[in-house]
Amino acid sequence: MTPTALSAGPAPATLSDALRVAGDPGFDRWREQIKRTGGCSDPIHLQGTTVTRDAATRQILHTYSTAAEPGARLRIACGNRRASRCPACAWTYAGDTYHLIRAGLSGDPAKGTPHRVRAHPRVFATLTAPSFGPVHNRPGLRPCRCGVRHPEDDSALGTALDPDRYDYEGAVLWNNHAGDLWRRFTIYLRRELAARTGRTQKAFAAQARVSFGKVAEFQKRGAVHFHAVIRLDGADGPDSPPPAWATTGLLDDAIRAAAARARVSVPAAGAFPALDLRWGEQVDVRPITTADDGSELTDQAVAAYVAKYATKAAETTGTPDRPVGNHEALFLLDVPDHTRRLIAACLDLHPHYPGRRLRPWAHMLGFRGHFSTKSTRYSTTLGALRQTRADYRARQERRERGLPEDLGDTEGTTLTLAHWTYAGHGHTPGESWLAATIHRDLHAGREAAREARTNEDDRGLG
Repeated sequence: MTPTALSAGPAPATLSDALRVAGDPGFDRWREQIKRTGGCSDPIHLQGTTVTRDAATRQILHTYSTAAEPGARLRIACGNRRASRCPACAWTYAGDTYHLIRAGLSGDPAKGTPHRVRAHPRVFATLTAPSFGPVHNRPGLRPCRCGVRHPEDDSALGTALDPDRYDYEGAVLWNNHAGDLWRRFTIYLRRELAARTGRTQKAFAAQARVSFGKVAEFQKRGAVHFHAVIRLDGADGPDSPPPAWATTGLLDDAIRAAAARARVSVPAAGAFPALDLRWGEQVDVRPITTADDGSELTDQAVAAYVAKYATKAAETTGTPDRPVGNHEALFLLDVPDHTRRLIAACLDLHPHYPGRRLRPWAHMLGFRGHFSTKSTRYSTTLGALRQTRADYRARQERRERGLPEDLGDTEGTTLTLAHWTYAGHGHTPGESWLAATIHRDLHAGREAAREARTNEDDRGLG
């Protein structure tokens, strides 16, 4: 639900349902459940019980049953990273991505990355797709090639000037192989770094290591491009300083050379010719500075930028956020013509490249990779961040139950038997409006707290 919808108030039927929910005796507990999900818009409903016993004496320490919950259900967050599906869970995912990326830039000992990593060479690189045909754009003061000066919100931006001559098949095959192209790029990057320092790859690896965190973003034309934080460490990763010859300039040159060399070959199939996929000519590499030198491209700015796109998909092109099974289903969708042709190209190509799964990923315009990835030693992991949050909530639960906070922290102290079954998902219309309101309030409060914490961290690191 959008902020505009919230400010305008719910529809009469929704308001009536919201009043019903608010008047229910179990409303306070329902609201507490939804607050714990962050205001999830599509929570998972579970039914079941847990019994916690002392492992030595078998004494029952705590029991829980959803029978006493509103509707006899426990609601947990859906965990979907996509803002188009669940703004609340996407906000949590974006926050985790922010901390993951910034830990690899500023350092965070609590997340396994020392502060000294700030002195390592690091750049913010953008690798784009090649051209598949001219599109409507905003080339500065000059009008578009169509003769029109497009406003920034013009729906024509990114669409083909001549749809009949645009290479839709090449565009979706490029998206489909973008992950493979990135992998080739990282291989060539290490080779280029070694060659530029007069070393073999083995000798280079003995002295330096490449680490990265990246995110994929869809351009308005429907082509994927990648934003990446790329860093040079010592041989042992962020814990070791890079050698003196490892500089930002060296990293810049190697990235551009590796992007020019990377290739992925796609064999001919049916009436579709073989393709030699490569990166576009626009490769942007900019050094990342410390947060106290007045530069705009700081640790915090880069981390926020990457986190922003970690929750996006192809929605900017008007594509649906769910699979499109066939041409008949596509015909029923209200999507822009440019997007419709890209989806249709995926459906047409699928029988010729069945292993590439173009039909299941047609709603993603062929892209089937992860939207955010990182190398092994860049920083912490999303799994570790989720576990930290889960441990924190478990300690909260133990406090509320009157149990010691460290209960269960020592292996073998307790034994928990649980039985859960899936009981549905989602909200009624009134619940949905109330959950969106809860998410809005939580988001505002947490953003204010996060900004205050970030400012304090910057003062401590400056």
